Amino acid sequence: MGNARWTLQRRPRRPWWVRLAISAIALWATIVLTMVIFEESLIFFPDRYPSGNWDVEAVARGTGTSVEDCFFSTSDGKKLHAWWCRTDGVRPEEQATAEMVVLWFHGNAGNLAQRSELMFELAKIPVQVFIVDYRGYGRSEGRPSVKGLYRDARAAWRYLREDAGVGAERIVILGKSLGGAVAVDLAAEVSPAGLIVESSFASIPAMAAHHYPFIPGWFVRSKMDSLSKIGAVDCPVLVIHSPADEVVPYEQGRQLFEAAPGDRRFLEVSGAGHNELWLVGGPDYFWALRGFLLHCRGEGEEGR
Repeated sequence: MGNARWTLQRRPRRPWWVRLAISAIALWATIVLTMVIFEESLIFFPDRYPSGNWDVEAVARGTGTSVEDCFFSTSDGKKLHAWWCRTDGVRPEEQATAEMVVLWFHGNAGNLAQRSELMFELAKIPVQVFIVDYRGYGRSEGRPSVKGLYRDARAAWRYLREDAGVGAERIVILGKSLGGAVAVDLAAEVSPAGLIVESSFASIPAMAAHHYPFIPGWFVRSKMDSLSKIGAVDCPVLVIHSPADEVVPYEQGRQLFEAAPGDRRFLEVSGAGHNELWLVGGPDYFWALRGFLLHCRGEGEEGR
């Protein structure tokens, strides 16, 4: 063999700023990929039974109401749980609202048992309150998902209309926070007496852009696009929001109001955090709800 010599040459080292950029891109891609894979874990924070007080007699004691456990099934076979709260001893002049049912879809965390205080305050309007736990929440079966929540809403509507025999003209749909998107989606398909959307967002991509501006909107698979759906709602709409909301920007509540067609109204509750509107708004908050319910019922709104 000859005396050929092999020389191993080292590749030139990249400049520091190139290495830094590659590391930053890799970190960004890892974070984005993780958030995409576990997206629904960032949306839903359910508390399962037995977290909370589930004894309806004990919960209702001393409130002037009765609470009934209700169970019904979804189109894909999941058994859901709800509470139906009714006020006792309604006076004749209160009958117009007392005959109505507020179908309430709550936010993304906890369960219905943790919302009993507000449920009883709503019942004092007086109005019947039917609050539903989504699949995977409280005593409801299954695991939460966006499509699943839409099915749950339709199952609750069917239960009230078909099993309980409640006329559509008596049902007002209420959605708070994430529940607002569920409520808008349902109201755009059925014909309730009214729709109340509180502290809710325009869409999940809009919320992602607000809280995670480094994530492109097209990475977000879950849409819950209330802004594009609310225009199909053909009933009176009440949007409630606070400029001090630390979770959902006030501007998104205003966008929903502006996109709602026809008969619409907006209630601003100044100085209230995301979950504090009824606490900060106090009597004015509940009076506004009562006035809206009377309006949905076709009754004249009362002066104070």
